[in-house]
Amino acid sequence: MASGGVIGETLGGPRVLVVGGGIAGLGAAQRLCRNPAAPNLRILEATARSGGRIRSERGFGGVVEVGAHWIHGPSQGNPVFQLAAAFGLLGEKELSEENQSVDTGGHLALPSMCFTSSGTRVSLELVAEMASLFYGLIDQTREFLHVAETPVPSVGEYLKKEISQQVAHWTEDEETKKLKLAILNAFFSVECCISGTHSMDLVALAPFGEYTVLPGLDCTFSGGYQGLTNHIMGSLPKDVMVFNKPVKTIHWNGSFQEAAFPGETFPVLVECDDGGRFPAHHVIVTVPLGFLKEHQDTFFDPPLPAEKVEAIRKIGFGTNNKVFLEFEKPFWEPHCQFIQMVWEDTSPLQDTASGLQDSWFKKLIGFLVLPSFKSVHVLCGFIAGLESEFMETLSDEEVLLSLTQVLRKMTGNPQLPAPKSVLRSRWHSAPYTRGSYSYVAVGSTGDDMDLLAQPLPEDGTGPQLQILFAGEATHRTFYSTTHGALLSGWREADRLIGLWDLKMQQPHSRL
Repeated sequence: MASGGVIGETLGGPRVLVVGGGIAGLGAAQRLCRNPAAPNLRILEATARSGGRIRSERGFGGVVEVGAHWIHGPSQGNPVFQLAAAFGLLGEKELSEENQSVDTGGHLALPSMCFTSSGTRVSLELVAEMASLFYGLIDQTREFLHVAETPVPSVGEYLKKEISQQVAHWTEDEETKKLKLAILNAFFSVECCISGTHSMDLVALAPFGEYTVLPGLDCTFSGGYQGLTNHIMGSLPKDVMVFNKPVKTIHWNGSFQEAAFPGETFPVLVECDDGGRFPAHHVIVTVPLGFLKEHQDTFFDPPLPAEKVEAIRKIGFGTNNKVFLEFEKPFWEPHCQFIQMVWEDTSPLQDTASGLQDSWFKKLIGFLVLPSFKSVHVLCGFIAGLESEFMETLSDEEVLLSLTQVLRKMTGNPQLPAPKSVLRSRWHSAPYTRGSYSYVAVGSTGDDMDLLAQPLPEDGTGPQLQILFAGEATHRTFYSTTHGALLSGWREADRLIGLWDLKMQQPHSRL
C-alpha cells in the first residue's frame, strides 16, 4: 500500500472496493476473487475485526455469540448452512436429514420453565395454549400478502384486534384471564426480538408474509459463528482486507485521477476518515442500514437519488441485544433450555406507562440456557426495542443489580446468589452498526428493499455499476438474516461479473 493512503499496483483489471467486512462484503469478495477478470480488490473495514454482526467472543470458558446466534432454517436452500457444512463447522445432529426437515414456521420453541414476576410457576400447558393462539395469529398475518387492502396497517394492531375478540369469549375467572394476557404479552416481546423492532405496531402487515422461513431446526455453531466468516476470510488473497479504515465519503459519477495510477481515470473515489483515498471503477456498499440512516447525507457525493433516500428512511431498523449471566450453580432444572418470564401486570391490549428507568427489564423475554462449558453455567437473555437501547446506557453493575432482583422475584428465592459476571451486546451504540437488523416498517414494502439494492447510476449514463448495494436489508425475502446478507453479497458480485462478461464480448471497449 502506498504510504499516502492510496492503494497502488493496478494490474489492468477493474478496481473494486467493498465497504464493510461483514458476511455480505466477504461473500462478494470471495465470489469476485474467483473470477477470471481478476479484479483488483480491497475490503475497507471500519473496525479492527471482520464478521460485522457475526461476532463470537471468548467468555465463560467457551465461545459466546455477541451477534448472530442461529442458522435460521439450516437446510439445503440455505447458503450459510451449506458453507458451514462444507467447512466442517457443524455437528452430526445439525447435519442430519431429520434436523433439516423440521418445519418450525419460524417460531421459537416453547419454554422449559415459565416464571411470573411474583414468583409463581406458570403451567406449561397454559403457555402452550397461548403459544398456539399467538402463533396461529402470526401465521394468519402472513396471508395478507396478496390482499388488495389490509384491515389495519401493522402486525401488532392485527394481533391485538384478533386477541381482543378472543378474550370476549374466555370463560375463566379474572385472575386466569389476566395471566393469559400477560403470557400473550410475553409472546409479543419474543416477536419484537425476532423482528428486531420496538413494537409490532411498527411492523407492516401487508408485506409481513414476504419474509421466507426455510425448513430446518435453527442450530448454532459449537465453535462460534465467526468460524464461518474466518473461513471465508482465509480463502481470500492476503492483504485484501484493510482494517480500521472507516469510510467518510464515496465520491461517484466523477472522473478522478490519482498519482498512483498515472494516465488512468476512475468514476469513483472513496475518501476515508484518515484522509486515505481509494480510486475505483466499482464500490460495493455493505454497511448496515442503521449506519446508512445516520450518515447517508454525507456518505455519498453527489447525494443519493431521492427515492433511495426515501427507501433508507422508510425501512425499519431496530435493536435486539443479549445479556449473558454467569452463575456459580444453576437454579434451573437439568435439561432446561429456555426460561420464559411473564410480567403479571402486563397485557398486549394495554400500554404500560411506566418509565424506562424503572421497567426496562420487563421487555426481557427470558433466558436461553447455554450449553455447559466445562462447569460454567451461563444464561443468555434477549431484549429488544427502546428498552434494549436504554440498557446500553447502564453500567454492568446496574444491569447485574436489576436482573438479580428480577430473578429473585421470579424464582421466589430472595437469597438467590447474584450472577458472578455479566457480558452483553450493545448494537445500538456501535457506531458503524447503530442497531441489529431490518424489518419492513409501516409505510414501507418489499419494494423499498429492492430499491435499496439498485445500483448507481440508475439512468444508464456514464460508467455502469459505480455503486452497488448489499447487506441483509437489501434482501426482500431473507432480510435480518446472515443467509440474506450472504446472498446479497453474491448477488452484487454476480452483477459485476455479468457486466465484465459483456465487456469481454466487446473486446475494444474500456472497462
